[in-house]
Amino acid sequence: MLADRIKQVRQTAGLTQAELADALGVSQPTVNRWETGETEPARASLEQLAEATGAAPEWLAFGRPAVRQALTADGAQPEIVIPAGVPRTAAFQGIPGAFSHLSCTEVLPDFEHMPCDSFDDAFAAVKDGTAATAMIPIENSLGGRVADVHQLLPDSGLYIVGEHFQPVHHNLLALPGTKLDAIKTVISHPQALAQCRRTLRELRLKSVLRADTAGSAKEVADGSDPTVAAIASALAGETYGLDSVRTRIEDSLGNTTRFVLLSRQRQEPDPAAGPAITSIVYQVRSVPAALYKSLGGLATNGVNVIRLESYISLAEPDVARFYIEIEGHPSERNIDRALEELQYFSAMVKVLGVFPAHPFRRAN
Repeated sequence: MLADRIKQVRQTAGLTQAELADALGVSQPTVNRWETGETEPARASLEQLAEATGAAPEWLAFGRPAVRQALTADGAQPEIVIPAGVPRTAAFQGIPGAFSHLSCTEVLPDFEHMPCDSFDDAFAAVKDGTAATAMIPIENSLGGRVADVHQLLPDSGLYIVGEHFQPVHHNLLALPGTKLDAIKTVISHPQALAQCRRTLRELRLKSVLRADTAGSAKEVADGSDPTVAAIASALAGETYGLDSVRTRIEDSLGNTTRFVLLSRQRQEPDPAAGPAITSIVYQVRSVPAALYKSLGGLATNGVNVIRLESYISLAEPDVARFYIEIEGHPSERNIDRALEELQYFSAMVKVLGVFPAHPFRRAN
């Protein structure tokens, strides 16, 4: 029902009825009547409501999902809904050849790929319409979460519409024609060097820290010293014309980075299309046992929590926020009940996205 969708998009945006009313220039009782089904908003008001909450207009008006399945079982390209006037471009943090760029080439091969200096810039590109989506790393199986993203995402105004699990295979890249025994020094990002520590020790190579992997490959290509190599992706080697002296030099198998695809419009999958993930950030009220009670609603409604992390917001250093991911779609009755109970014990609840579970989850 339209009334249910209006209530859902308001809660997803983290707005009270009064706040939404102010944004639309109507009264709070009017919003309440919309949510109870007593009346329905005019078409113009519905469009304003979609814009104010970041909802996809076609989903809000008709209940048609904007994205049926963000990643199909065979790894096909997600159906990113692109607003009128926005180029078919995917932003990523880093320079060409970065693992974020590699993920773009695999998941969005027919998009233009736009390198950005920072996560801030990648988020801004989507928000201002320079790009339709952004490919953003959120966690690594060895290195843990990407802290900057957890700080930026809740207040970005963007939504998670898909996820991608990228295997991380490190390559030892050197100038064309260089032999392994000529290499003395390796440059790369600290995590890449740490993930190849055993191999580097066996080869007796000196490690030197750099800001990123692809930038290290570019530095080697721009130089003329055959004793210096870089650890980076195979794509970085192709991009900068380097030889891969040795492939798969990472110490541990299964090194994987999870990326999320962001959009300025919320694009929920069809609940019948397959398993979904709901991503939420919330802040509990300052009352005894609030965190326990907020999580209790998930337990009593049979909701499976697959990720729960706490972090401190830079804007409010004395207040803890919680990032949580659950299995299920808000249209499912038990998820809807759990979210209502979560909201009751929280000062703020915001749904960051509802998206199809990647096939990688079912295989692991």
